[in-house]
Amino acid sequence: MRYLPVEEAECHVVTLTNPGVVAEGIRADGTGVTHLGMRGNRDLGAVPRLVRVIRAGGFDLVHTHLYRACVYGRIAARLAGVPAVVATEHSLGDSQIEGRPLSAGTRALYRVTERMGAGTAAVSATVAQRLRDWGVAEDRIRLVPNGIEPARFRHDPAVRAAVRERLGLSPADYAVAGVGRLVPAKRFDLLVRAAAANPGTFLLLAGTGPERGNLLRLAADLGAADRVAVMSSEDGGPDVPGVLAAADLFVSPSPEEAFGLAVVEALAAGLPVLYAACPAIEDLPPCDAPGASRVGGDPGKLAAAIGRQRRAGPVRLAVPAAVEHYHIAHTADRVLALYASALASARKK
Repeated sequence: MRYLPVEEAECHVVTLTNPGVVAEGIRADGTGVTHLGMRGNRDLGAVPRLVRVIRAGGFDLVHTHLYRACVYGRIAARLAGVPAVVATEHSLGDSQIEGRPLSAGTRALYRVTERMGAGTAAVSATVAQRLRDWGVAEDRIRLVPNGIEPARFRHDPAVRAAVRERLGLSPADYAVAGVGRLVPAKRFDLLVRAAAANPGTFLLLAGTGPERGNLLRLAADLGAADRVAVMSSEDGGPDVPGVLAAADLFVSPSPEEAFGLAVVEALAAGLPVLYAACPAIEDLPPCDAPGASRVGGDPGKLAAAIGRQRRAGPVRLAVPAAVEHYHIAHTADRVLALYASALASARKK
């Protein structure tokens, strides 16, 4: 939202549940945030509460994100009489969406409510194809890739030294980073096993989620508890740019991704990258991200790839073309174009 011109778009955010640090950051930037206090997926009382918020705001357009918000948000926006509704699909995988199996019921509810809006933005060409496979009409899909602020991740040797000292790493220690929600689908257990199989290699996991305890127990069982650290800025740990600055290699072990934002952030930090799946990179020519290599999700193959990178020695790479391709300013331009199209269509009705 920082890149949406205020003279063209005055924004307000509604979070259904768990606003957390993201909401705090949005408020700090001067955008209002309303927490709806939704108690669960079947809290149908959230619909009239959301309708009241939307009506009170007098909004010209509602933009929904993620499965539950898309379902509830589209319905509420329609009931509130909002002229234009769009959605962004961030997380549709081949077998699940945000941890939900792709059942017939999940698909049916998605498709019925999808028709209540002007269209859906797919964050990657891979997601666009998955939407088509789900039966969403081609003319209702727009490609609007995710974006990052490259300057936020630019490598800073001083930050590297400070974070490594804070984490107890010596200048000679080799550190591998992983970033993301600590949930089973991300398969950080594979990364813990691969790091444990490389003596002297340290693993820095940045994220929160229900798998945190399991990952730490796994590290202990493998005799690598002193080489695996799980941290989050929410808990007072280094932020993601700091973790990337401290690392020598980035690994994304998730076999199913909708985009792969953390991979792009790691490339912006000048890190070599190993990934199991990353549409953000796979949708571009190989020359746009020469520092990124695909590796199988098998722990043995991943461990071997980490070992090869470590033997090659730490290196900071030039920021590749992929990073500029996914600059958040380009994303903002595409979002504004999507809004303009949706509003123009609404005026014709």
